[in-house]
Amino acid sequence: MVFLEFEKPLESLYEQLNNLKEVSEKGDIDVSDKINELESKIKTQRKEIYSNLSGWQKVQLSRHPERPYSLFYIRNMFKKFTELHGDRYFKDDKAIVGGLASLDGQTVVVIGHQKGVNTKMRQYRNFGMANPEGYRKALRLMKMAERFGYPVISLIDTPGAFPGLEAEERGQAEAIARNLFEMAKLKVPIVCVVIGEGASGGAIGIGLGDRVFMLENTWYSVISPESCSSILWRSWDYKEQAAEALKLTAEHMFDFGLIDGIIKEPLGGAHNAPEEMVKTLKKHLKKEISELMEISPKKRIKNRIEKYSKMGEYEMMKKKEVVKAK
Repeated sequence: MVFLEFEKPLESLYEQLNNLKEVSEKGDIDVSDKINELESKIKTQRKEIYSNLSGWQKVQLSRHPERPYSLFYIRNMFKKFTELHGDRYFKDDKAIVGGLASLDGQTVVVIGHQKGVNTKMRQYRNFGMANPEGYRKALRLMKMAERFGYPVISLIDTPGAFPGLEAEERGQAEAIARNLFEMAKLKVPIVCVVIGEGASGGAIGIGLGDRVFMLENTWYSVISPESCSSILWRSWDYKEQAAEALKLTAEHMFDFGLIDGIIKEPLGGAHNAPEEMVKTLKKHLKKEISELMEISPKKRIKNRIEKYSKMGEYEMMKKKEVVKAK
């Protein structure tokens, strides 16, 4: 198990528990009472730690190295997943995966960021930071879904769109903007879920939908806490304060009306019980898709545009009278 900084109190308890279990397995000593007592203590400690997490602690949980990524959900939630590659313009971007799949008999197109489960795979997946061809691949799959009437499911987990010079040369901003334009008027249902990090245009590039949800221990913001800290304080040392100021947690996003709901995670995060998380997310997706399929395409698009038009706070100024000079 990997323990984050704020989880350190649990580490020694788990070490004690493992040692007691080894004694129980190898020796003739009955330590079952001690094991039960320690397990109860761990349960209490876990509830205390995870019941009042700060914004920065939730950012840390969203980046946990054992947290499930898009391909884990895809392989465990769907059947007959057929991955499709390439944007038909430049190349195949490994940071975004997508293809056709079956969700308990309902054919869908599923798209998601993929970070990689080890160092080699993270380099291969570019740490989940997509280039323009990744967003163009996603758009190609969404337009295919529209052609055949398949709902679109988008799984968001990225530290941001790739900021390299070559990405800008190939039109990074245009690719993301084009996706937003096309997703706003896509004729099929779109359900988006932030399963990890939701950073800036990298996230919104596949994140405009009829329904947008966040897992409990995820974040969604225009900038990461570290980058915000480096801009405001010229140092990463204030990332905790930046995380609080950005109000980037799922609870904040829901209160602001920027997402439609929060999906509960197992105690301690999705990585503590990934199979349970898969079941919860699958049930949620089936419900949302079923409801959206009952609405006509025209009505869905109208609702989608109205939903995003209402976001944010603004004031309408009265038109001033123009006095013509005599």
